Amino acid sequence: MKISQSFFFFCLAGAILSFSSGCATLPNVSEMIEETPAAQQPQQIVSAKGVLSPRQSKAIMARLKGAVNPTDILERHTAVVESVTDSPLTKGNKVTLLADGPATYAAMFRAIRKARDHVNLETYIIEDDETGRQFAELLLEKQAAGVQVNLIYDSVGSMATPAAFFQRLSEGGIQLVEFNSPNPLKAEGIWGLTHRDHRKILIVDGKLAILGGINISEVYSSIFSKRRQSEKAPIHWRDTDVQIEGPAVAEIQKLFLDTWQKQKGAELSEKNQFPELKEEGKALVRVVGSTPGESNRIPFVMYVSAIIFAEHSIHLTNSYFIPDEQIVKSLAEAAGRGVDVKIILPGISDSRLALYAQRYYYDELLQAGVKLYEHRTSLLHAKTAVIDKIWSTVGSTNLDFLSLLNNDEVNAVVLNPEFAGEMEKMFAGDLEDAKQIYWEEWKERPLLPRLREWFVNLFIRWL
Repeated sequence: MKISQSFFFFCLAGAILSFSSGCATLPNVSEMIEETPAAQQPQQIVSAKGVLSPRQSKAIMARLKGAVNPTDILERHTAVVESVTDSPLTKGNKVTLLADGPATYAAMFRAIRKARDHVNLETYIIEDDETGRQFAELLLEKQAAGVQVNLIYDSVGSMATPAAFFQRLSEGGIQLVEFNSPNPLKAEGIWGLTHRDHRKILIVDGKLAILGGINISEVYSSIFSKRRQSEKAPIHWRDTDVQIEGPAVAEIQKLFLDTWQKQKGAELSEKNQFPELKEEGKALVRVVGSTPGESNRIPFVMYVSAIIFAEHSIHLTNSYFIPDEQIVKSLAEAAGRGVDVKIILPGISDSRLALYAQRYYYDELLQAGVKLYEHRTSLLHAKTAVIDKIWSTVGSTNLDFLSLLNNDEVNAVVLNPEFAGEMEKMFAGDLEDAKQIYWEEWKERPLLPRLREWFVNLFIRWL
């Protein structure tokens, strides 16, 4: 979800005053690739029993390579990402695709009900609506039963939620952290309005995690969809999460605890935050997280290098698409070398400014051979990609400057042909609900929308 249009100007003023994004830049991924040895093998594949030997790691990657058509995304891309992150590639994970809100909420409720030690929830938005209250009731129930519940919520994303909602949770024993208050007197660390916690994470007992793009809000529920069909609002919000069980959960837990500590949350017992984990499936997973101030901006490097090394197909879905020149160039060059590049973007948005800004890039991409589609039957909020039928990512990262430069974000990168197949099926389903944009028609558009898109693009760093 984006902040409201009226709040945009407030954030813009705050951003200018705090200089929180004006001087920040994204890394040059091409230079990183040149500096990373092409033959480098993954140095740190981690199993439930510890770091694997180079021989074991090489054997795992060889099996993956044999499962798909030749692609550099397994070894060369993996080496580049590994050069900018301490988060290891973990084996033995079970990854379940959760397409849309009802499936995600059902999985979250099941996991919370089974909690025995702790529930760690981190979200950009938690609303005081039917869905938010259902979560509140369940969390309070588990807290009363002796399960420690810890909640991080973003102060701007959840600014419409009344204080009484959080007060009730606190009085019930739930420990709360309000991330980066708009009030500089209350903020922890360096204050800046554009630094937001955009992550959506649920961790239960340190053994199961759910992450993706879905906030805690009624707009994702089927009940909301039916009620709104007679109104002008979109039918529903289309989004995606994943459920992960296995060694990768510990890496997600580290991100949550790091944020909790940086925001001066109450001291948490580490007794069971990191239980002994066993292998649950066959997927290799890397957890990609980032915070402002990092020069490597890991999600950005992840996306650009994956696109650069793609050999066959790039199927990308993104809710707020305001890319920098490196992303545009890498997509255009991929299409130019014969890669099937398809991108599904919103045709309906909660931010008109973001929609206008996204369309500014259509000319260059369409002329390069990139196939663009706008989702028409719902408000598209997913942030996913599947490349070469082996590499997939699901997470909270939008391809815009707020996500890439200013927000705390998290994505799961999954190397597994079976999961990639599920992602391809989901992508094909979304294509059926989307309209393709053709260059011959697009170039004939009137002057007014072109001027509007150009003007909005002047402010892309704050959209």
